[in-house]
Amino acid sequence: MFSPDLDNMTFFLYAALMKAKITYPGAYHHVMNRGVLGIDIFADNNAKQYFLDTVVEKIRLKKAKLLCYCVMDNHYHLLIKDCTGNLSSLMRAINGNYAIYYRKRFGGKGYVFQNRYKSILVEKGLYLKMVTAYILLNPLRAGKVKDVYKYLWSSIREYYDDVSGYINAQEEVEELFEDKESFDAFLKQWALKGLPLKETRMGTFLGSQEFIAQSVALFDRRKKKGRSYRMRKEEDGFVPPERLIKDFEETHGIKIGEIDTSTRGGKRLRDELLIGLREESGLTFKQIIKIEPFKGMKYSSLGQMYRRAKKKKMS
Repeated sequence: MFSPDLDNMTFFLYAALMKAKITYPGAYHHVMNRGVLGIDIFADNNAKQYFLDTVVEKIRLKKAKLLCYCVMDNHYHLLIKDCTGNLSSLMRAINGNYAIYYRKRFGGKGYVFQNRYKSILVEKGLYLKMVTAYILLNPLRAGKVKDVYKYLWSSIREYYDDVSGYINAQEEVEELFEDKESFDAFLKQWALKGLPLKETRMGTFLGSQEFIAQSVALFDRRKKKGRSYRMRKEEDGFVPPERLIKDFEETHGIKIGEIDTSTRGGKRLRDELLIGLREESGLTFKQIIKIEPFKGMKYSSLGQMYRRAKKKKMS
């Protein structure tokens, strides 16, 4: 349908800017990630299918909304409404689950994704239309297709039709563009354009200055509530280790007994679990060495591991 030339903003520059540090309930985020070293981690249809199934499952569990997506061979784009203010937990669950699938199917060790994830905080209205178009036009920019409707791994055919797909908030997108004719016209208009991103010390935004100020204010209020919650938790007692482990496994999509501590990613997960059991559940090292993946370790070794993990977390 459309045949644009590549715009001047390269994918790498765009990805480097896409780092949002704030979120809050109701925030819209353009989220992306790519394979480590640019490898094709979604090289075939089965891989793309599994990833999207994972996204749908975690979106449902975390009570978020998926407005738009595009999965390419070596990276993905998602437009997510963070209904609960837990975007970080959602993305850890999605990336962690897919990483396990990828390693089991294709082998290898170490990280699967290049980063935790990249994200832009997006204002509603016109800016949300811009980022929707940008995501859906990605296959054209990459030279994969000449007609965006021919690309099978985006949400473009899930609007203004009865086609059953992966998104669960198509009505929000349909209301933005009003009708299919306006939707197609906007895509055509946006085919040669990049996004007017605004980089701040708080992260990257797509929106007005007023929106940025309001977002920062919402985030600051949420941080204060978070501090109050942590104080109440200390007064009321620790998180039961069973609940902490269950939340950890759900977030990362892996059982604690399956953590491969011979890999960098496995060591990172082990360190995170150790800090949680020690600080949030209040367990002693004697109690922790009875739990996978710490079974059989000496108290002194576990203590050293804990101190290193804490130092790394603080750096």
